Amino acid sequence: MSIEVRRATGDDVHGWDAFVEQSPHGNAFHQYDALEIQAAHAGAELIPLVGRKGEEVVGLFPMFRIDKGPIATVFSPPPELRVAYLGPVLLNMDHMKQRKREGRHHEFIDDCLEWVRDEVRPRYTHIRLDGRYDDLRAFSWNDYAITPQYTYHVDLSPGADDVFMSFSSDARSNIRNAPDDAYTIEEGGPEEIEQIVEQVASRYEAQGISYRSTSSFVKDLYTTLPEGQIRPYVLRTDGEFVGGILAVDYKQTVSRWQGGVRADVDSELAVNDLLDWRIMRDAMDRGRTTYDLVGANNRRINRYKAKFNPELHPFYSLERNAAGMKTLAHLYKTIREGV
Repeated sequence: MSIEVRRATGDDVHGWDAFVEQSPHGNAFHQYDALEIQAAHAGAELIPLVGRKGEEVVGLFPMFRIDKGPIATVFSPPPELRVAYLGPVLLNMDHMKQRKREGRHHEFIDDCLEWVRDEVRPRYTHIRLDGRYDDLRAFSWNDYAITPQYTYHVDLSPGADDVFMSFSSDARSNIRNAPDDAYTIEEGGPEEIEQIVEQVASRYEAQGISYRSTSSFVKDLYTTLPEGQIRPYVLRTDGEFVGGILAVDYKQTVSRWQGGVRADVDSELAVNDLLDWRIMRDAMDRGRTTYDLVGANNRRINRYKAKFNPELHPFYSLERNAAGMKTLAHLYKTIREGV
C-alpha cells in the first residue's frame, strides 16, 4: 500500500496538534493555530499536507505559498516572521527497522514535493529544518541545495547548580553580583510583548537591518496558543522597562526566540545574563531539558551566547530554484531572519 498525500481536512486538522506532539520533529510553530497565524501575517496561503498509509499517519508537511506577481514561491516557515524552524514532521517510524523506516520516510517526502510541484509549480522553494531532522537525502535527490547553519543548546538536565557552574566566570560574576533590590524580572503579557518587539526593531533599525516581525504576530500567538507556550520575560529597574526576551516553551525545550538586544537605557546590570539565567531556572523548574539559544551564525553575538557553555547544533536551509530564478533566490538570502 502506497502513501497518500493530500491537503489536511476535517479529521486531519482535528488531530493535527496531537500528531505534532507525538513527533520528535514537532515544535510550537507546527501547531495548526500557529500555522494559520503565520499564514495570516505573511500574506501566504497555508498548504498543510498530511501523508497516510491506510489509516496510519506517516507525516505532516506544512508549507506556505506566496505569489510574487505571476511567480509562485513556497516556504516553510514563511519569511520575515523570524520563525526559526519548520518543515516536515514524521510519525510512527521509530519502531521500524532501518530499511523500512527509510523507505517510508523517503516516499513521504518524495510524494509531498511531487504534490507541490504538480499543484503549485513554484519557481522557488525554501525550507528550514530543525537539526533533529537529520536525514536530508530525499531533499538532495529532489535537487534541493542544502546549507548547514548552527544554533546553540544549553543542556539543562544536570540541574541549576551544575548548569550555573558551567558558565564562564564573567557570566557567573554578572549574575551573582547583581543586587537583588536593583531590578525585577517577571513574565508579562501583551504590553510586554509590544515593548520587547519595539526594542528589538529599534535596535535592528539602528544597525540598518530589516526587522519585519511584529508585535501583533507575537500577540496573536500568545493569546491563541495554549497558555505558557509564549513567555515574554522583562527586566525592570525602578519600574522602568530595560530589556526583555520572548521565550517559546514546548515539550522539553525552551527557545530564546526574540529579544535580548542591548538595552536602550544605561545600566550597570548585565541585563541579558540575568534574563537568560532566569529563563533557564524557570525552565528547569518546569522539567525542561534544553535551552535553545536560537542561532549561532553571527560571530559577534556568538561571543555572548557561548558564555553559557552550550553545545553546537546544526540545522538546515534547503533551496530549490526553477530555471532562471537565481535572482529571486539571491533576494531571499538578503532577508535577515536572526537565526
